[in-house]
Amino acid sequence: MAAKKVGRAKLSEIEPIVTPDNLPRWYRKLVAQKYDGSTRRGPGRPRTAIAIRSLVVRMAEENLGWGYTRIRGALFNIGHDLGRSTIKRILDEHGIEPAPERRRKISWNQFLRSHWGAIAATDFFTVEVLTVRGLVRYMVLFVIDLKTRRGAIADIGRQANGVWMEQLARNLTDVDDGFLRGASYLIHDRDPLFTAEFRRILRASGVDPLRLPARSPNLNAYAERFVHSIKSECLAQIIPLSERHLRKVVTEFTEHYHLERNHQGLENCLIDGRRSDRTRTGMIRRHERLGGTLNYYYREAA
Repeated sequence: MAAKKVGRAKLSEIEPIVTPDNLPRWYRKLVAQKYDGSTRRGPGRPRTAIAIRSLVVRMAEENLGWGYTRIRGALFNIGHDLGRSTIKRILDEHGIEPAPERRRKISWNQFLRSHWGAIAATDFFTVEVLTVRGLVRYMVLFVIDLKTRRGAIADIGRQANGVWMEQLARNLTDVDDGFLRGASYLIHDRDPLFTAEFRRILRASGVDPLRLPARSPNLNAYAERFVHSIKSECLAQIIPLSERHLRKVVTEFTEHYHLERNHQGLENCLIDGRRSDRTRTGMIRRHERLGGTLNYYYREAA
């Protein structure tokens, strides 16, 4: 307004300070600044929401044969419309290969999940028994069903050799009462006692032995957990005084393990799925084994 009152002629006389052409330029700059949203705009196109990106990765990992189009269709079913190129970019960023490649690279966890209910595992642990002749080392072979967590002691022996193992293989695959009836796979480590003849007997009975890679105890975690449990909860508290005593201790723990011990991997329930009846009001009793080394608390029927 001040410039308008002065006029263009007078403004030309103060050229060292400002020129008439400056004013329109300043005006245009003010208008541009008013509507400039660059400070509030992120770079490029907005990224796909983190939750949707996680869902794309989850679908690819849980369905090895699903390609980009199949994942896109599954996302559309639950209200997300993503392009194939977006899905491809998300999987590339997470290092996930296309479906044909993923099929050929099944992870150990994926194998376990897809064969759940048909896999058992086996392993040894050793116990030093105190006898009148000093300490005697015993080998204990056990098997465990991965889905149910049910286990069994195959045998306890001082002289563990190939002949002993062959007989145990026959016992475990017995058509009437063998622990491996109905199992398709048996996971075991590379201990020399798991001989070629032991594995042959298993295969002849329809059980495929799966030898673990060297130095990979985490791949037999369920068996390792059983060993940890029986040693920390039972054998660490007791000194076995004979083979007979050792067998009794192991038998008592096995029964406690199946009937009275809660398992975190089974939602902290007993193996048979029983839960406490909160409506009962009877006296609380303790059932003890091995002199109170193992305890189970329950309500007495009213």
